[in-house]
Formats: sequence, structure tokens, C-alpha cells
Amino acid sequence: MDESSASLLGDWDFDPAHTRIGFSAKHAMVTTVRGAFNDVTGFIHADLEDLSQSSVNVTLGAASVDTRNSQRDDHLRSPDFFDVEKWPEITFVSTNIDQIEDQDFAVSGDLTIRDVTRQVMLPITLIGVQQDATGSLRAGLEGSRRINRRDFGLEWNMPLDAGGLLVSERITLEFEISAIKRAE
Repeated sequence: MDESSASLLGDWDFDPAHTRIGFSAKHAMVTTVRGAFNDVTGFIHADLEDLSQSSVNVTLGAASVDTRNSQRDDHLRSPDFFDVEKWPEITFVSTNIDQIEDQDFAVSGDLTIRDVTRQVMLPITLIGVQQDATGSLRAGLEGSRRINRRDFGLEWNMPLDAGGLLVSERITLEFEISAIKRAE
């Protein structure tokens, strides 16, 4: 095991203050709207010598959706979209992790939104590992993936007079993760 693999070995908790799990979608076919979830918890168990022992688990509070527009956020929380009263969490639980390149991984797993679970593969890049100002070991990871929101029961839309739909069906998921290694 090389030094960088050894430093990654172990358990890591997402730092919610420095982690962004977000999304972007086309609105009215002409502009991109971005949002994120402010309630993020997650952990990683990393074993680069035996990736079958590695895992990722992420939970988002659906009600914490934030697009910087309260009217839109309320609509996203409603039964038209996330229906947060009925389904308060969005989860991802990995089922397989493959190392594609030195710093690039394919993390496959079960994404559950509105009680609909689909297998997705998330390409994730390890940006780096650094000791932070408090002496903790911190890892940075990033990635993105397009999904079809209708696959998860997010059906609401409105046709536009000039053709097309108000909200794109293809959504880009965006991951900017800061994880802190647990003390052994």
C-alpha cells in the first residue's frame, strides 16, 4: 500500500459546512437554475487495497432544498416535486466502487428520491487529501452526473406556448464534498 492509499484508508465523515450536493436544470428552455441541499450527511469507508470493502452513504434533507428563491423552493418541497412531508429524505447507498484512474472512481449505488430507487453510477474525482488547520485529515471529492428526474417520480411540468417544457427533464447532479477522516 503506498502512502496516499494508506492515508485514505478508514472512515470519513462529510463536513456539511464545506460540502455542496446540488443540481442544475434548464428553466423555460433558456436559462439554468441551480440549487443545493443544506442538510447533508454522509460518510465514506475507504479501502483502496480492496475496493469491495469501500462504501459511501449520503442522506439529504429534502426540505433543505435551496435555489435562492423561496417561491420556487416551496414548490420543490410540495407534492408536485419532492413532497417532503411524505418523503423527507433523499438517500444514496453505494453498491460498488471501481477505480478508473489514479484519482477517478465510478461509485455505483441506489439513489432513492420520493420512495423510488434506481441504480446510478456517479463519477467522482479525488481532488486531494490535506491536513487542515485543526490537524484533521481532509479529503476533497467532486463529480457530476445527469439523470432524468422523471425516473424518480418527479413528473410535474408545464408546456410552453412556443414549444418545450418549463423545467427540463434532464437534471445535472453536482457533488463538491469535503470529508474529514475519523480519529482511529
